[in-house]
Amino acid sequence: MTARRLASWAAALDIDDIPEATRRAALRHLLDGIGNAIGARRLDQGGPGLSVARGLGGPAQAHPLGDSDAISAPAAAFANGVLMHALDFDDTHAGALVHPTTVVAPAVLAVAEEVGATGAQTVTALVAGLEIACRLGAAAPHGFHARGLHATAVVGPLAGAVAAGLLYGADADRLTDAIGIAASSSGGLLEFLDTGANTKVLHPGNAGFNGVLAARLALAGASGPESVLEGRRGLYRALADRDVDPDGIVADLGTRWESAGIGIKPYPSCQLMHASLDAVAQALAEAARSGTEVSASRITAISVDVHPDSVDIVCGPGTGTRSPRSIYDAKFDLPWSVAALVHDGAVTVDTYAEASIVRPEVAATAALVDVVPAPDARPAADAAGRAVITLDDATRLVGEVPCSRGTSGRPMDDAAVAEKFRGNAGGGEASEALVQTVLGLCDAPSVGQIPALAADILSAS
Repeated sequence: MTARRLASWAAALDIDDIPEATRRAALRHLLDGIGNAIGARRLDQGGPGLSVARGLGGPAQAHPLGDSDAISAPAAAFANGVLMHALDFDDTHAGALVHPTTVVAPAVLAVAEEVGATGAQTVTALVAGLEIACRLGAAAPHGFHARGLHATAVVGPLAGAVAAGLLYGADADRLTDAIGIAASSSGGLLEFLDTGANTKVLHPGNAGFNGVLAARLALAGASGPESVLEGRRGLYRALADRDVDPDGIVADLGTRWESAGIGIKPYPSCQLMHASLDAVAQALAEAARSGTEVSASRITAISVDVHPDSVDIVCGPGTGTRSPRSIYDAKFDLPWSVAALVHDGAVTVDTYAEASIVRPEVAATAALVDVVPAPDARPAADAAGRAVITLDDATRLVGEVPCSRGTSGRPMDDAAVAEKFRGNAGGGEASEALVQTVLGLCDAPSVGQIPALAADILSAS
């Protein structure tokens, strides 16, 4: 069974089995996730999840990032999952359309701190969890979304359970049980897309919490169905309404690393609009280089090509026809985000501030955006982007990109990810120390410095 094959691979994984490039990529993703969590706290987003996590009780085992007081490991995983996803600035695997780090890293940080794991053990568990999250999502691309489910919330508990289980010392049998147990907590409805609610930020928190819980239950003797992935009432048939190729999920495990292809976001919004934003930005940059004056008042039309699988998510009913109903609504409104880029010259966390999303002039420009479905053989999150901006004198400004920045086709290196981290966390000695601590985690005796430095950063903000 596939769950057992995944569990057996993970249980046997050693830090020396992981290529240096894959390890380095995992550390970049961990740094990015931590920076996103700190950024969310600095902007006072994700607060309800954090406050509820603090009140869950239990022994002091692990820290929510930025807190000086520890809470139980499952509660800390919940808090950090919410915080890492609160800005929608967290990484994405294009083929899976899953946010891997935000469901795996919170479980890893919490349990590694709880059990005193070494840096090498922590990184091994992180890579195993990331790899499983990517492979489970990529087995049914857009299959969960088509059923109204958030793929991250579907596969997240399973990946978190394996990562947590490894740090608890689980063998292949117990990891198999943990996967089977965790799958019963899979879910995550996409109904927020039609209302502007921010329930999506809770999905990674739930995944981290339930992943840690599933690992603990398995080690305590609870059993889970090892047919949970391919079974007739299993994960895919129940939640994606499709059969999958079990051999494809485990193909080339240990030699082909899907986790090395996770993309890091340059914009704090849904990944499915990033190629369009890049194309618009390129068109505006070309105009500036040629000396063409561009202002919002001169624009008569904007056309953007969008992958068909993206249309219902970032160009759904109401997008581009009104001001966003909430910060989260804006992050899934491609026409409005394109218009904000035109007006502001950039899309940053400030773009989606409460005061920024209610601007009549931006809404007016958003109404000029025409979305053109553009089929692409690649997954939607890895598709090309094209935009045409028409000015009042009939000048056409064209921008085209092969894929969005930060994806595997145009990746961010250590320096770029560190710069993004500083933008989220701010400068200062503690920020620089945290960058070096995370990037050097493979050789560290523990993860203890990470929560301490995160608390120092928040206290200095």
